This record gives sequence, structure tokens and C-alpha cells, in this order.
Amino acid sequence: MTIDRRGFIKTATATVVAVSGSALAGCAPKPAKEEKAKSNAAALNISFQEGIAPGESLNEKFDFMEKIGVTGFEPGGKGLAGHVEEIRRALNGRNIKISAICAGFDGFILSTDEDIRRQCMDSMKEIIAAAGELGSVGVIIVPAFNGQKPALPHTQETRDFLCEQFTEMGNFAAVHNTTVIFEPLNRGEAFYLRQVADAASLCRDINNPGVRCMGDFWHMTSEETCDMGAFLSAGEYLQHVHIASRKRRSMPGEDGEADNYIAGFKALKMLEYNKYVSFECGCRGDRNVLVPAAVELMRKQWEDA
Repeated sequence: MTIDRRGFIKTATATVVAVSGSALAGCAPKPAKEEKAKSNAAALNISFQEGIAPGESLNEKFDFMEKIGVTGFEPGGKGLAGHVEEIRRALNGRNIKISAICAGFDGFILSTDEDIRRQCMDSMKEIIAAAGELGSVGVIIVPAFNGQKPALPHTQETRDFLCEQFTEMGNFAAVHNTTVIFEPLNRGEAFYLRQVADAASLCRDINNPGVRCMGDFWHMTSEETCDMGAFLSAGEYLQHVHIASRKRRSMPGEDGEADNYIAGFKALKMLEYNKYVSFECGCRGDRNVLVPAAVELMRKQWEDA
């Protein structure tokens, strides 16, 4: 078969256009008439951090959560070991389980000071043990925040060191039937680990059942080009998700049309994700009104995804 130069250019151009269109399709809305792919395994399990639901006590907060069908609770890790029995009593007989544990550790693992690194490891292990007792999916950790100095430089040696530290932490977590969860943050909060794919690559290199990662819609808004691509990059390592409004980190829906999570939800369905999507946000109005509205917004967008 022969092809002239003009024919070759036309064929090549058509191929490029086809490939480009395919690559962009994941971040573009699908035509309304196209049948939506649904997975029986995927589920939207909504979780609240401690400050989300109105109420003076855990029981009051849990009453509110059950009323609107929220099934996960994400407590902070600080002093968690001393509150295990209190939380268990409050959850007894309820349709609410512990989702992730939000940080609460001392020190930071990328410190240049060995004593500070040890503080991080020891306090994390204490939280991990408590998380295991509560049946949590994992304990969230950030390797270093911007204000934590002096920190190890952003080099391959530092990455190798981080993998070593999380192998130890992951082994401990696996023994306690839970995980440690890398959380990428935006560059305003952390210099190290800002994208979901980077966190997932650490998980792949560590290759430990006790080490997983998460995505946070708030941080992803400024650091990711596509919610769908970010979550798909995590694959089997995705253990938890945080959600907030996309402009002011408030209640989902408070930032109007900007609060669109459908592309991310599409990816979660493709991954057959059935862990938790947890509220980590503020609220600029009446929680009794805005919190249920945010939950309904999420459920609608999940159905639309």
C-alpha cells in the first residue's frame, strides 16, 4: 500500500485529534444521552469530622448524623487513646462507624532532628493502636507542613528515607488491622507531597498493606488539573477522601456552582470506591440548615456522576 505526503498528513492529523479527544474525555462532561456506567461495588459513604454536626456532645452530634444518614465519624488523633471507650459507648447501637483518624501526632517525620522524628513515630504508633481498636480505616499523616523547620531537603535520599519510615509505620498499622494514610496538601500548606499521584507512587514503592493515600477536594482544587485523573492515579491505594467547598473551604454548596465534584465522583465509581468521603470544612451559616443541604448536594452529584 502506498500513501502520498498529503494523505499521510491528513491521516496523522486525524489520529492526533482522536487521541487528544480521548485523553480529554475523562475531564469533560459526557453527553446526556450516553448511558452512565454504574458499579454495584461503589458507594457514597459520608463521614463527618468532629466539628461538622451541630450538638454539644458526641451523642447529640451522632443523633443529628443518623437523622440525615451520615454513617462515618472522623475524630482527631490527639489524645485519642484516652477516648477510645468514650467513643465506643457513644457509637454503641448506632449505624455509624469510625472512618479515618485525622492526624494528631507530635513532631514531623521529615525533621532533621532525630528526636523530633522519634516523637512523630512514637505518637503515630499510639494513635494507630487506638485506631485499630476503633476499627478505623486509617490514620492520616502529612510528612511535613511548611512551618515545620528545619526539614530534610526535597531529594531522592529524603524520599528513600520516607519510604523506610513508612515501612515501619505500615507494618505496625497492619498488625493493628488499620493503615497510615498519606495526605497531599496544597503548596500554601506543604512543600512536600502535593498531588495524589505522588502519594500513590510512594505507596507503590513502599508496597505495604498498611500504607495508603487519600485525596482532598479542597487541596486538589489548586494542585490537580483534573479530579478524575487525580483519583484514578491513586487506584487501589485510595483509602479516604476529604471534601469542602472549592473557594472558601466551607460547607459544600456554599460556593455555588464552583462546588462541582462530579468528575471526582465518576472516578470513585470507576474505582469501585466504597470507603468514606469525609467533611473537612467550616460553615458560614446555620449548620442545622447548611449541613443537611451539603449532604443532599453530594448525593445528587453522586447520582449524576
